[in-house]
Amino acid sequence: MSLFSFTRRGLLAAGTALALTVGTLTGAQAQTPPGVLIVGQIAEPKALDPAAVTAVNDFRILMNVYDGLVRYKDGTLEVEPALATDWTISEDGTEYTFNLREGVSFHDGSPFNAEAVKFNFERMLNEDHPYHDTGPFPLAFFFSAVETIEVVDDLTVKFTLNAPYAPFLSNLAYPTGLIVSPAAVEQHGSDFGRNPSGTGPFTFAEWRSNEAVVIEGNPDYWGGAPDLQAVVFRPITDANTRTAEMLAGGIDLMVEVPPVALSEFQGAEYTVHEQAGPHVWFLILNAKEGPFADKLVRQAANYAVNKTALVDDVLEGTAAVAAGPTPPAFAWAYNEDLEPYPYDPDKARALLAEAGAEGAELTFFVTEGGSGMLDPIAMGTAIQADLEAVGFDVTIETYEWNTFLGEVNPGLAGKADMAEMAWMTNDPDTLPFLALRTDAWPEAGGFNSGYYSNPKVDELLEAARVATDQDERARLYKEMQTIVQEDAPWVFVANWKQNAVTSDRVEGFSLQPSFFLLLDDVVKN
Repeated sequence: MSLFSFTRRGLLAAGTALALTVGTLTGAQAQTPPGVLIVGQIAEPKALDPAAVTAVNDFRILMNVYDGLVRYKDGTLEVEPALATDWTISEDGTEYTFNLREGVSFHDGSPFNAEAVKFNFERMLNEDHPYHDTGPFPLAFFFSAVETIEVVDDLTVKFTLNAPYAPFLSNLAYPTGLIVSPAAVEQHGSDFGRNPSGTGPFTFAEWRSNEAVVIEGNPDYWGGAPDLQAVVFRPITDANTRTAEMLAGGIDLMVEVPPVALSEFQGAEYTVHEQAGPHVWFLILNAKEGPFADKLVRQAANYAVNKTALVDDVLEGTAAVAAGPTPPAFAWAYNEDLEPYPYDPDKARALLAEAGAEGAELTFFVTEGGSGMLDPIAMGTAIQADLEAVGFDVTIETYEWNTFLGEVNPGLAGKADMAEMAWMTNDPDTLPFLALRTDAWPEAGGFNSGYYSNPKVDELLEAARVATDQDERARLYKEMQTIVQEDAPWVFVANWKQNAVTSDRVEGFSLQPSFFLLLDDVVKN
């Protein structure tokens, strides 16, 4: 009997059936239905409200349910029209006027218009908005320059900024800028993240916790109906289990293939996809208290970790050693003069002796998996050994991904001395502005979980985001990278080349430098 009958009720039942049973099937028994793409995700999503989440794991679903005013052009990080057909920018760079696409409706049937755009951004930015309590909105920082949002007419909306802000269009293309249905927010309130409604190529069907998120093709999509009838996102946290499912035919698309498993997918029945993008894997160091409050000890940790061995042996050459906080994928803003901290355990020991920190005890938070985290347990264990070899005493505490974020994002004070982290970003401004500024400490709503503070870095970052000349922005970012590398608020570990694998039944799939999954052009035979 077929698993799938493509009525709505049948689709929901089929998605559930797949989530519940496919893990127990092998080989031909696990053959998945045509027109239905089964995706092996790295973890359960936290929510399906794009304004309320931060993880690429969640974004990979959201980008198929929602649209933004603009989006990244296929294969690039360049901005192109989406729900806005075009826009104008004032000469002083502080006013952006968007003309909106006509005749678009949200999946719940309510109209997309300028009022909906105004609702979305004011919900994030205005504490007195009636639905601000449906947050928190951790990446509202992206739009902190917005002073007002004006409905010019039903299909025209104007944003006025408090100063020129170079990343504004890029940030609108990021998932935080995706437009949700005001009617659905009003109906579901704080439960909107379990009841999403957007304008995208797929509509939400079902979410069974720890089993599957099911979305189905939107026949009325303004950009044309997708070829797929449905997509089932299955959270498979363990990478080895995800690999086994792919080999058994239980999933059609697997993201973040473990480096050691890549050789298993070299046959004609699989395609391995790779795509460079702006990624940094690093260790957050608690610069507020404990051993890492001393810059010498932070530098010692950078010298102690054998990053080349991590990249070559643990990650099987699928990444490069990182030199600082900015990924080389941002070529125009990357400081090529910086060399990575070399592996020099003797130098690390000397710095620890100079700081009087020999034998320092460290609590190290490690995640079981997560967006862009590569092989976090193996990497954490190798890092622990390297640090202990130079005189640190390191205790690892391991957490599931969403639990890990709940521990790390509010800050490490009183809990840990260091934590693994990875960011995949859209602009050279994003990561340092949200995670290295003094005003981005967790209590201020940012992601500077290690409490790093340098007034010069703050000054450079503030100047770079209002600079309208790219060469000037590049100069400021390069100076920032030099200072941050010297201050060593993180251990700079790796820049990853993302990967995925598809079965030979999947056509039209490609990875994006944004790290998102865009599935509206994918075919499943």
